[in-house]
Amino acid sequence: MSVLDELKEIASTLTNPSLHEWKGEGRKVVGFLCAYVPEEIIHAAGILPYRVRAVGCEQTSSADVYMAQVNCTFSRSCLEFALEGKYSFLDGLVFTWSCDNLRRVYDILREIRPDTFPLLHFIDVPHKTTEAAIDHYTEELNRFKGTIEQTFDVEITDDNLMDAINIYNETRSLLSQLYDLRQAKNPPLTGAEALSVVLAGTVIPKQQYNQLLKNLLEELSQRPGISDYKSRLVIAGGGGCDDPGYFEIIEELGGLIVNDTICFGSRTFMEPVKVEDDPITALARSYLNRPSCPRMAEKLAERSNSIKEAVEQSNANGVVFQRLRYCDLWGGEQLDIRQKMKEANIPLLTLEREYRTSATGQLKTRIQAFLERLEV
Repeated sequence: MSVLDELKEIASTLTNPSLHEWKGEGRKVVGFLCAYVPEEIIHAAGILPYRVRAVGCEQTSSADVYMAQVNCTFSRSCLEFALEGKYSFLDGLVFTWSCDNLRRVYDILREIRPDTFPLLHFIDVPHKTTEAAIDHYTEELNRFKGTIEQTFDVEITDDNLMDAINIYNETRSLLSQLYDLRQAKNPPLTGAEALSVVLAGTVIPKQQYNQLLKNLLEELSQRPGISDYKSRLVIAGGGGCDDPGYFEIIEELGGLIVNDTICFGSRTFMEPVKVEDDPITALARSYLNRPSCPRMAEKLAERSNSIKEAVEQSNANGVVFQRLRYCDLWGGEQLDIRQKMKEANIPLLTLEREYRTSATGQLKTRIQAFLERLEV
């Protein structure tokens, strides 16, 4: 099996052999639902950080008892799996106030299933990136660190944190190299494959992942480039975009995805953590100042500009902006992005979708029409 196939297989399932081996050794796994949770703190405790998804969720009947249909299907799918015990391998679950939907999932679990996980923690992420906001976030991360230490009877030292930061910075560097390959006229991997590679790194130990990335970069250097595509595309938009099958639909129709600005993609690794003071403060500063989420309203113009920069960097022909139905944050964002892309003369396709990739007929029709427009 090639390295790429191994990473794709890891990304396609809820659990994987490395996770089973980790648990078999009696070691802990803590899940988190937002890119604003610094994984390095979990890693420094000798615990495996696990980015929670709801891979393969087919229905949300149990979750719908507690959450209305006007909540996005990503949050409802994650709650469904939690209620069904699909996350029983987790020893903890960490939330942030990323959006009201996921905040409600935390509230529901705390109220009706408080003993499901030994650790059920909530981090208050500021909505601004000022020095005062960084100070508050630092306090929150120190509280999070203390909760992990108390819950699992471990000590997280500054040396542990520095080791974790260095390991994760290596991951960021390797993923940046992978994304650089996608800027070529004939890149060696598709957008769906690139997303699978990134997703695989969210559910296995980082040291193992870094070695796989090094092997993958070597493997890709021998792989022929992709030339049979109609248009080069950038994917932008909201959370819950964690299904390579969604990208495959676009690419099967002739659109090659060569870059993205999504939170399961480039937004997680674009900037390394720079330690100039204590490690927790460095993490707070880095995570809060990474490419932002629409929850940071003051960064609206910056986010639109980042999409334009991704298009220019990748020599892309257009942008596909996707968001989950009932996502108010990204729904409001869509208005500004549409205006900014129009001003920059960048073709834009906006798609509203559900978390589960189903009923693809209308989706394919709209994508096909957009690609034909780009060919004119």
